[in-house]
Amino acid sequence: MKGKKLWGFGMAAVMAASVIAGCGASTANETKSSVKDSSQETADAGNAADSSKESSPANEKEIAAQEKDVVTALLPPVSATYQDKINSYVEAFNKDNPEVEIQVTTASWEDVTQKLDVQVNAGSPPDIAFIGSDGLSKYVDSGMAVDISRYADEDMMQDFDQDILNYFKNGDGMYGFPAYCEVQCIGGNRQFLEDSGIDWKNIQEEGWSYDEFRDAIKKGVVKDGDTISRYGFLFACSGVAAKDYFSIFVRNAGMPSAFDKDLKYAYTSTQMLSFLKDLRTLIDDGSMPKELGSIDAGKRWNMFLTGQTMITGKGLSSFEKSAADNNEKLKNKDNSAVENSIELDYIVLPVPVFEGGEQQSYGAVDGYICLSGERNPDEAHLKNVAKAAYYLASGERAAQTCQELYLNPICESGRKAYDTLPSIENKNENNTKAVQKLLTQVGEARPDIPADLSASAIKIEDEIIVPKFQGLLAGEVSPEEMYQAIKDAAYERFGEDGCVNN
Repeated sequence: MKGKKLWGFGMAAVMAASVIAGCGASTANETKSSVKDSSQETADAGNAADSSKESSPANEKEIAAQEKDVVTALLPPVSATYQDKINSYVEAFNKDNPEVEIQVTTASWEDVTQKLDVQVNAGSPPDIAFIGSDGLSKYVDSGMAVDISRYADEDMMQDFDQDILNYFKNGDGMYGFPAYCEVQCIGGNRQFLEDSGIDWKNIQEEGWSYDEFRDAIKKGVVKDGDTISRYGFLFACSGVAAKDYFSIFVRNAGMPSAFDKDLKYAYTSTQMLSFLKDLRTLIDDGSMPKELGSIDAGKRWNMFLTGQTMITGKGLSSFEKSAADNNEKLKNKDNSAVENSIELDYIVLPVPVFEGGEQQSYGAVDGYICLSGERNPDEAHLKNVAKAAYYLASGERAAQTCQELYLNPICESGRKAYDTLPSIENKNENNTKAVQKLLTQVGEARPDIPADLSASAIKIEDEIIVPKFQGLLAGEVSPEEMYQAIKDAAYERFGEDGCVNN
């Protein structure tokens, strides 16, 4: 393993104090439950101090637990009931593997990445963490990601669809196991689409161009004078959510990756300038809200359910179920239905294709990365880490998670377990076929991009692209200004010869 390299994330130094003491060590003080949330960490750190006290017959069971090889994991709510089920998953693993104990710390989606980055920066990450594969390179570049191809059994690796497994590879190394591949696209209100004369079935099958999309969302706008009661399209862009809008759409603008096949930085292409102008035009047309930057994921979904937009983004397969569940609440006059919401059918739609681009679905491949801090664990521990990560990503765990997310498992053991689950009732088959088609259009993994290049691209994205893009959406930054800022940052990091210039 290459030497560890610590890196900063622009966080206040005081945050380092929140790092779990001894997180991921091969032995640890037993807690009453193998699953805990972030609020328990301070208490657990205090309990660890007691582990040096002389033992007595009353705590022999605790001593036995200390002799186990403890594998720590930091996990978000992967699906709606995942954190309810993780305790039983862990208990089953610990029972079947008495020499190993998984200990889980849970964190919200909003906190998990920041929490992980603080721990990595302090040199004491968990053994396993749930991440998006697009963030893999920065942990590889830090030297703390573990190449588990050296520790996982061959049948573990062969269980997964290899094109999806490649998303957790970098160079010759494999650093984790994928949990699912989820197409992130957009979605529409069936009634509004049909009322606007939009042939959504044909769009699901054939896709649409930017110009066709632009015309369609104009038709979806409902206004009385200057007052708009319904927009044609909106996307959650509050805070870091703006990154989703940019990342999902840019793939269809001829830039499926931040680097081309010659490993030149792609976002300096003039196609980027055209792309930024096109996105700004949708707001200037009046088809999207001017205050996109204030719309978070919750408000976006609320606006969709209350009929304030015809099309929403980002769109996920599971939104079909979320909309159907709210419909059922409305029928039953359930007070927990979204206030002022209407009955609607959620329709999966592809992202439009921009000039110079082609259909490239954005596949979010998330999963379990394996990490090692400064403690240099032995081979036996790393084999147990690989075993635990595979367990979480496969079989019944994969099947239940994928079914809840309206996804197909991406490992053979998950598919076999999925076939034993009760089938989903009232599933829209048009949506199912649309998602299956989009899955065939997911861009290939790019393990050929060196970790240091990917890490630099992520830094440009975080420090330049996301804040400038928020400014673009707010009308505070022009497309030309954002494009120039990207070029300046890229030339500084990669050199002009390391960037696409056309």
